Amino acid sequence: MERSVDVIETIRTTGACRYFKPDPVSDEVLARLFDAARHGPQGGNRQPLRYIVVRDAAVKQQLQEWYLRCWNAHLAGGYRAGTSGPSGGVSNVIRDADHLANHLEDVPVLIVVCAVLSALVLPDAKLDRPSVAGGASIYPSVQNLLLAARNEGLGGTLTTILCEVETEVRDLLGIPAELITCATLAIGYPDRRPPTRLTRAPVSEIAFSERYGEPLFTT
Repeated sequence: MERSVDVIETIRTTGACRYFKPDPVSDEVLARLFDAARHGPQGGNRQPLRYIVVRDAAVKQQLQEWYLRCWNAHLAGGYRAGTSGPSGGVSNVIRDADHLANHLEDVPVLIVVCAVLSALVLPDAKLDRPSVAGGASIYPSVQNLLLAARNEGLGGTLTTILCEVETEVRDLLGIPAELITCATLAIGYPDRRPPTRLTRAPVSEIAFSERYGEPLFTT
């Protein structure tokens, strides 16, 4: 049955879920997730996104093998995320991400997010830095999907690690040459209680008035 949760509550409690029950996710529920995703903003309404739902055990196992290879390379290179744990130990973020990397094949649904490259609007393509503006036609729709998943009682997380092996993923999933891979979503019913509060910087540290660094609020 479709659930309904206050939108602000949903936004404030949709954190990354990396522990999942084995319960399957029905096609009916997935249809509602993609319906929410397709209503995300897209430059020029070009609708560049395509989604590949992966539930086959052998395919998930192969994706996990590649994912682990990339993830372990990041760890070996000193990758850090979030804050350190007690006494400077491994942070919860690293611990949970490592769990996902080692159990990716057990996630009920993996969604590989792709986009038609020629349909992305790239106004920053000529700047002397990596282009990121095209993501405006990708990741808001992905967030819609994750918020809709939260509304259904599901958990999910977005990871871009498999983009490092795009050629292999492209061959495995039959992705046409005109598409790029943008993310992989792990979706399922959470094996742990969803958070009631996310750890984020206060508004005073991220929002400014007129010029960068000028406080937006005086109190």
